[in-house]
Amino acid sequence: MTERKYDRGAALEYARKWAYGRNPAYYDFEEIGGDCTNFASQCLFAGSGIMNYTPVFGWYYRSSSDRTASWTGVEYLYNFITSNDSVGPYGSVVSPVYAQPGDLIQLGRSDGTFYHTPVITATRPTILVAAHSFDAYDRPLLTYDFDYVRFIHIEGVRAW
Repeated sequence: MTERKYDRGAALEYARKWAYGRNPAYYDFEEIGGDCTNFASQCLFAGSGIMNYTPVFGWYYRSSSDRTASWTGVEYLYNFITSNDSVGPYGSVVSPVYAQPGDLIQLGRSDGTFYHTPVITATRPTILVAAHSFDAYDRPLLTYDFDYVRFIHIEGVRAW
């Protein structure tokens, strides 16, 4: 297995292009639970170029009915990224000072559930994000209503 850098520029370009639209190559999950993690996964794929086709626990999208839960589910994406020791992107939860554009944020409620996955577009002077489900680009993180936030830094990408 080889390691390579995550292309943050490609992830950000994708986010800019599709924040207010829908790429026809992907199903729009807006009406059936939200499209935020689907959009975050698309950005992540634009920056990594590698999907993990491991059934159930991988991270891939072929169609709306042939995809892993991690492609569209907030907690499932977190679990994949932070525990992935195989192909595809991998990362870890970091303090906000270590977050970079192209990384992910997940917003949570006081009951401990996380419900939204924006993509960081800028970190200075304030954190800005792009997202679907209330489409946004360069929206200040502090304009969201949340109790908890976790910053997921994408450390790299593994390929065969």
